[in-house]
Amino acid sequence: MRAEIIAVGTELLIGQVVNTNATFLSEELVGIGYDIYYHSVVGDNPERLKELIGQASQRSELIVLCGGLGPTEDDLTRDVLADYLKEPMVLDPEGYDKIDTYMTRSGREMTENNRRQALTIQGGQAIPNDTGLAVGTFYQAETTSYLVLPGPPRELKPMFYHHVIPLLKQQLPQTDQLYSRVLRFFGIGESQLVLELETLIHEQTNPTIAPYAGDTEVRLRLTVKATDETTANEMLDEMEEKIMSQVGDYFYGYGEENSLIKETVKALQAAKRTVASAESLTAGMFMSALGDVPGVSSVFNGGFVTYTNEMKRCLLKIDSALLAQHGAVSEACACAMAEQARLLTKSDYGVALTGVAGPDKSEGEPVGSVWIGLSSAISGTQAYHFQLQRDRQYIRQSAMMRAMDLLRRQVIAENHD
Repeated sequence: MRAEIIAVGTELLIGQVVNTNATFLSEELVGIGYDIYYHSVVGDNPERLKELIGQASQRSELIVLCGGLGPTEDDLTRDVLADYLKEPMVLDPEGYDKIDTYMTRSGREMTENNRRQALTIQGGQAIPNDTGLAVGTFYQAETTSYLVLPGPPRELKPMFYHHVIPLLKQQLPQTDQLYSRVLRFFGIGESQLVLELETLIHEQTNPTIAPYAGDTEVRLRLTVKATDETTANEMLDEMEEKIMSQVGDYFYGYGEENSLIKETVKALQAAKRTVASAESLTAGMFMSALGDVPGVSSVFNGGFVTYTNEMKRCLLKIDSALLAQHGAVSEACACAMAEQARLLTKSDYGVALTGVAGPDKSEGEPVGSVWIGLSSAISGTQAYHFQLQRDRQYIRQSAMMRAMDLLRRQVIAENHD
């Protein structure tokens, strides 16, 4: 089925905001069996939006509109589509109740502009917003379907995964269906992964293999066409086994919404172990990343940000002689920081990050020199050195993720039984 995406918002049109939704939606729609023919961006102008909807309706069977569902005057996507379809807008009771509850808890009265976020198009299906207030809409016309989604990615993605995908799969012809599985890898770049899997990728037919590179990891989407889910899983299992035999050492988990950080927390929770950190290079990024995962309080005891040597001495009780002899960017310092973080917080593991993010070298160490300390109550303490490239933010982010992976691997190795 032919599909196209229309992103609504002047901020997208003039380049103030990057249109990441289009990339996400294209990838996901292709993954479930749609053919993407067009991408468009239109500003907050009702006449031009209506004109574009008309053009799209002549050439596509599914039109996805994202953005313009908020409470402000320029949030007009719903209104314009309803006008084009010659349908009135109606209030979604569940959406309204959610907004009303939110306003009451916030100590505010319901206003007309907030009420508008619960409107949908008569004859359509309201789509719940699990992480925001504006409801989505699915409207089936005679030859074209219209899907209206909120603009913020943190609202759009959960809505798409939890509500839209099952809905759209019902619209596809009930012959062979497309089924997908996402494998996630860390510690190997996209080019190297593709090289390792060159034969499999070259010979792919059904399932297909599509690599996607992120800033610090690579995903493989396996997609298979099959008559039913059982057959699809058998085919995906066979392909996954071949992939794992070649690059399984870098695999850490499944799924689009998964992450290395979530898998690390999951490993700690399964082992009933705790961790603490001491950070210099990353200034709390490791702690912040853990803190973003719901339920992490069961495994994360706390940590220290010790950017200067004075703070390393005062907070972590690092010996002045060690710092004088080896420096802060050293194996000895990373080990001492990790061990002290573990001991001072009575944790099972301690993680430390120290290094040079740039732009200038420090203590004679080049930019990108990173030491990660890992202290275990079972296996003792050791440090790992990495020489990272690129800019300051990438060095810090990559160091944090490498520390996360080292911890995950250590926890699994010590608690595999």
